[in-house]
Amino acid sequence: MKKSSVSHRGEPAIKQSPSPDSAKHDVAVEVNAHPWRLDLDWRWHQAALEYGCMMSINPDARSIAELDHMHWGVEMARKGGVPADRVLNAMPLSDITRYLRRRRRSFARAA
Repeated sequence: MKKSSVSHRGEPAIKQSPSPDSAKHDVAVEVNAHPWRLDLDWRWHQAALEYGCMMSINPDARSIAELDHMHWGVEMARKGGVPADRVLNAMPLSDITRYLRRRRRSFARAA
């Protein structure tokens, strides 16, 4: 994930864009569902998909009540055109297990 500093209403912020390295290293790109964050910006979702990235929607919850933020991440992923089969935490358990085993094998080969 590429990051660069930007200013938003006088406050420092992070602008994120996907990197081909995320797909190369089989890293799931986060869609932060907190309504004050909502990054990775939905306009970058297609680039991440074209690189071959998997996505993961995270509610960024700091309390149980904030788990309800998950729907914002789902809406942003939909807006960005992300299909459910490219969202790690929308997969059936068997697919997630297969994904994690494949990653574990690739780490073992790299070591």
